[in-house]
Amino acid sequence: MEFDFAEEQPKFLMLMYGLIAFVVVVGGLLLLLDVVPAWFARRREAQLVTASASGAPLPRRRSKGEGLFALFFLLPTLLLLTVGLVVPAIRTTLLSFMDAGSNNWVGLRNYGWMFSDDSIVRVLINTLVWVVLVPLIATGFGLIYAVLVDKARFESVAKSLIFLPMAISFVGASIIWKFVYAYRGEGDQIGLLNQIVVSLGGEPKQWLLESPLNTLLLIVIMVWIQAGFAMVVLSAAIKAIPGDIVEAARLDGVSPWQMFWQITMPSIRPALIVVVVTLTIATLKVFDIVRTATNGNYDTSVIASEMYNQAFRYGQNGQGSALAVFLFILVIPVVIYQIRNLRQQREG
Repeated sequence: MEFDFAEEQPKFLMLMYGLIAFVVVVGGLLLLLDVVPAWFARRREAQLVTASASGAPLPRRRSKGEGLFALFFLLPTLLLLTVGLVVPAIRTTLLSFMDAGSNNWVGLRNYGWMFSDDSIVRVLINTLVWVVLVPLIATGFGLIYAVLVDKARFESVAKSLIFLPMAISFVGASIIWKFVYAYRGEGDQIGLLNQIVVSLGGEPKQWLLESPLNTLLLIVIMVWIQAGFAMVVLSAAIKAIPGDIVEAARLDGVSPWQMFWQITMPSIRPALIVVVVTLTIATLKVFDIVRTATNGNYDTSVIASEMYNQAFRYGQNGQGSALAVFLFILVIPVVIYQIRNLRQQREG
């Protein structure tokens, strides 16, 4: 197949225009970040020199020009937040009170449907199971890893291997574990789990079709990914424990178990809270794993996946928006708790 440059010329022109626009915008921003602050610094220096020579009081640090300059850089962020977050949130909330076609107001009917439909109740229960198990199990494994590999001989290698799943996307990890759970009738199995079962004399199963076991198997994927994150944060917290405290505890003759519960755990409590809260928020929004592994079938759907299905597969905009709003409401208390916790740590 021959390449026709004349036929592809419009595409090359669009590419060139895009590159030019990129250079102009990025170059302009870099110029502003370099030239304008330098100009304000020279102006400030000149004001200080003049005031020092004349004996006049020093000028105030913040000037109107500096305030306008700060506002200039804040405007793009405020604009993006408004367009990408505030407006969609308001629109989604309004759609949650409307029918499937977003034409007529139905009040709280969509929210009533959410708690009365058996399939959606199952979705809410699945989400609750995810939120309870994932943060606790992932944090538990991360803490175990952090304690076991701390000051070990091959600590860096072990941490790298444990953290490695974090480098894989949720979709990629789900595909990997689908092969682990794979089923191929009788005989040799390509799925690792079924092959182990067959080797032990058992019968292979279609693991992702059996509820509620399939939900627990999907949770394993999330734990496998997030345990490395928990380990890194908690390991850093353990290493930050003052050495004199640890040495004093050892001189007092405390056992390793007492050292863990009386010294390590109280010292890393802020890090534990951060990890649990972060994993809770991530779990509430989980979508990729369920979508890739089961597409929400066989009673494995969660709020995020069901929200997508209702809005984009079934054309139920009102019900999908109601699920989105409910998910947002669930996240708010967790975020508020984290903000209060960080504020208390800062004040303490």
